[in-house]
This record gives sequence, structure tokens and C-alpha cells, in this order.
Amino acid sequence: MHIRKASATRPPEGIAPHAPRPSVTRSARRSAGRTVAVAGALAASLVLAACSGGGGGSSDDLTATGPITIWYSNNEAEVTWGKQMVEAWNAEHPDEQITAQEIPAGKSSEEVIGAAITAGNAPCLVLNTAPSAVGQFEKQGGLVDLSSFPDGASYIEERSGALAEQYQNADGDYFQFPWKSNPVVIFYNKALFAQAGLDPENPALSTYDDFLATSKALVDAGVSPYAIQPAPTSEFYQMQFDFYPLYAAATGGSQIVEDGAATFADDAGYEVAQFWRELYDQKLAGQEMYQGDAFADGQAAMAIVGPWAISVYGDMDFGAVPVPTPDGTPADETWTFSDAKNIGLFSACENKGTAWEVLKFATSEEQDGAFLEATGQMPLRQDLPTVYADYFAAHPEYVQFGDQASRTVEVPAGPNTVQIMQTFRDAWSKAVIFGEGDVDTALDDAAAKIDDLASQP
Repeated sequence: MHIRKASATRPPEGIAPHAPRPSVTRSARRSAGRTVAVAGALAASLVLAACSGGGGGSSDDLTATGPITIWYSNNEAEVTWGKQMVEAWNAEHPDEQITAQEIPAGKSSEEVIGAAITAGNAPCLVLNTAPSAVGQFEKQGGLVDLSSFPDGASYIEERSGALAEQYQNADGDYFQFPWKSNPVVIFYNKALFAQAGLDPENPALSTYDDFLATSKALVDAGVSPYAIQPAPTSEFYQMQFDFYPLYAAATGGSQIVEDGAATFADDAGYEVAQFWRELYDQKLAGQEMYQGDAFADGQAAMAIVGPWAISVYGDMDFGAVPVPTPDGTPADETWTFSDAKNIGLFSACENKGTAWEVLKFATSEEQDGAFLEATGQMPLRQDLPTVYADYFAAHPEYVQFGDQASRTVEVPAGPNTVQIMQTFRDAWSKAVIFGEGDVDTALDDAAAKIDDLASQP
């Protein structure tokens, strides 16, 4: 499914899962609602069994009403928003009260949710659902098809517009609610650019050649050990913060799998991979993980991050520009990776009718505005800059993200998404980061394996 530029005129949001991965990102990202900390699957299952509540016996009745439980991210800003949302709902619905908590601790939020599905005690709603995990949750029978509600598909599509299509499964159904995104761009340290004799207000970063030349100038000037330092580790999701944003930009919005086949073994994919290979070969990007925040600590002069990072780097004089493309695509036409997090309605929920109404309440124009104000993350809503014009006027640093949110690409749908992304990452790590073998061949081989994975149920 290739999203044509025409869809950008109906901007919706963009969408996470999980949050960012450069070294800077890893810690900050966790707070943006990505990975939740420590404990094993067994411990997670025990916690879930003890505190999930309200799950009980599953029912196919989509109209049942009554109390429900929900989980939201443990990110402080999202918790603040979540508490006020719950309070507002509960004040008007004495017979349909929400009991809310932060998602229980575990090795990852996906592991915790998967364990809850297996145990049959998942909450009604999880406002922290990674798109990469949705296909597997659906395969487990853990999610409700939101298209089954009479106004399910229409509500999603009216709110999110053309980008909603990326969140459908192969049958065109919605087992996840497109909620909010953190479209990723290039942040750069203006002070370091100035020290290197570069223009901090108009940096030459729009084309691959310019980006490489600027990176070399930064490192040659000794202002930072590396120009940019995305995490060079092997986790599947790391490809979302080096390859994927640039591939989305180079192709005008292509996913890495479309119509059941890999797309990236093409000229655009080869160019993106060769660009990053050059950064590593010239020692402009580091091959070893930095234990800290590379951007904040001056280990790197640039980072690939989303709007969540504005508050993290608030004391730094930084700028932000779209990711580079081969020939320099105008900012208002550039696509990127969404880094979205969505909402799942789980089949263990007894009172699904109430859960659906709460989901709509939590994603209403009013609550989306409150969420934007509290977190700086972009609701997956059409015409965001217009709907929340007052917010963007008061917070100009977020304007480009409000615009960028209409041009974002999501991970491919399906039960094997994680395996697909891991297959890509393994090939990328070897050929691009560590320079072993031919880049084009590595992408070709990965694409063949991914074609097979994408065809498996």
C-alpha cells in the first residue's frame, strides 16, 4: 500500500509504537512510552493476574456496559493526561467507572500485554499499544476488531483520514486505534554547528551529499566525536531510527512491505543504505553504543528524534530539519517514520460497549487537545495545525511536527512484523553498520526472506 501525496492533503497523525532509539533516545524514549522496565514474563504474568481486574470472562457482546479497567503509559506527562481524562469520564458516568493504572512493569510493554492476553486478564483498553505488536496480539485472539462496532471504521477514518489505512490488517479491519505519533526529524546542535564554522540557522542537511559534507565538517572541526549517533545495536526497532525515516522520505511514503512483498530492495533503498554505510565508513557515525544521551552529552552533533525530545533538550540551543533525501525534497513534501503508539481494545474485556465509548471520549477533539498540550505528541487527527491553531501559535517549536504528522509511514501490519523488522536489522547491522559485504546484496537477500515471512499467516 503506497500512500500517494494526495493523501497528505487529508493530514492525520502519524503513530508509534514504541518510541526512539538513538542512544539519546533510548532513555528519553522509554519515558515517551516505549519500553517499560525490568522483570520477566512470569513475573509480569503474576502482576497482571493480581491487578488487571475487570477482564474476567470474555464476551462477544459489543454493547455491554459497566465498569472497565485501562492501562496507560508510565510516562509522566501521559499519566497526568490520563488521570484527568479518567476523572472527567467518571464524573459523568457513575455506572461505567474507569479504573486506571500505569502499565505494569515488565521486560517490555509488549511482553506484559502478551502475557495478559495469554492469562485472559488483559484490561479493556491499553493506551500504549505498539503497531509492531498488533498483528501478533490479533493472532493470539487478544484484540477486538474495532470495525465490528457500527461506527468503528467511520470514526477512525473521520478522525485520522487517509493515514488510517496503514493501521488496517490485511482484510481492511482495525485491530488497533490510530492514536498519536512522534514524527522523527533531524535535531542539530546549533552551538556545535557554529563552532565548526557552519550556518546554524540554515544548515546544509537536505541532500545526502550535503549531509555527508556537513557531517565531515563537524567531525574534522573536533566539535563532537561523531556527527550523528543512532543506536548501532541489533534490536528490531532500531531500523525505525536510521533506515526507515530516510526510505519513507526518498519514496514519498512507501512502507517496507506493501501488498505482501518487500519494497526496499530498490534504488531508493540501496541509496539510503549506501548513505549510512558512508557515514560509518568515514567514522562520522559510531559503531559502538554510547552509554548515555549522545546528543545531550555532545557525543554527536545531530540526532534522529521526534517532538517528545523538545522538552528533553529544552536547555539546548537546537534546530530541527526534515530527514535528508537524495536531491533535497521540500520540507512540506517530506515523509518520515511515524513512531506511533496506538490504543487496543482487548477481547478479555467484559463491558466492550463502555470500552468503545471511553476510547472515543479519550480521542475526542477536546481530549486530543488536552493530550497535545500535556505531552507535545501529535494526535493522529486530520488537519492538526488547523484544529489546534491556538496551540501551535503558542508553541511555534511544535509547528513543523504538526505539519509533518500528515506525512508519516508506519511499520507493516501482520503477525510477523517483528520478525520482518529483525530480519532487516540483522542484514543492516552486518552490511551497513559494520561494513561486511555488499550493501545491495544484503538488502536483496533480506527482501527475499521478508517476502516469505510476509506470506505466512
